[in-house]
Amino acid sequence: MECSVHLEVRVYKFYLLLWLKWSLRLSVESVLFATLFSFFVTLFIYIKQGSVALESDVVNALLDVFSFWFALLWSLTLLLALFRAIKYIFNNCSAGYKLELFSCEDKSSREVISVVGYGNLVKVWRRWFMLMIWLVAVEMIMAMLFTQEWFSIVMLYIYILVAGFFSFIILSAKCKRVRIVKC
Repeated sequence: MECSVHLEVRVYKFYLLLWLKWSLRLSVESVLFATLFSFFVTLFIYIKQGSVALESDVVNALLDVFSFWFALLWSLTLLLALFRAIKYIFNNCSAGYKLELFSCEDKSSREVISVVGYGNLVKVWRRWFMLMIWLVAVEMIMAMLFTQEWFSIVMLYIYILVAGFFSFIILSAKCKRVRIVKC
C-alpha cells in the first residue's frame, strides 16, 4: 500500500514537472513570437507612414498599434507554440518517468521514436489538440456558470494552461502511441 502511494506521488510529480516545462516553453514562445511579429508590423507601419519624428503622440500611436497587433498575433502564435511545445514533452526524464512516442498504434510492429520530429507528431497532436479544446470548453462553461463574465485572450490562455496539465494525464492513458515509462 505504501509503495503504491509513493509511486502515485512520483507519477504526479512527473506530470507536474512535465506541465511546468511545457507551460514555460509555451509562454515564452508564444509571447516572444507575438512581440517580435508585432514589433515588425509596427515598424513597417511606422516606415510606411513616412518615419515621422518620434514625439509623444507618435509614440502613443505606435504603442496602440503594437498592442493591437500583439493581441491579434498572440492568438496565432499561441497555436504555433502549442504545436511546437508538444514535441518537447517526449523522451525527457523527470521524477524517474518519461513519455515515449511510438511509431504506430499496432503493438506488434511499433517502435519507440527516440528523436521526435514534427512529422511524427501530427496524429498525436490532432488528438491532443481536440482533447485540449474539450477541456478548455468545459472550463469556460464552468467559469460562465460561476462568474458570469466573458473572457479575453489572457483568460483563454489560463484555461489552456490548466487544461494542459490534465491533457497530459489523459493523453498518456488513452492514446496508444504515447506511453509513460520509468527512466
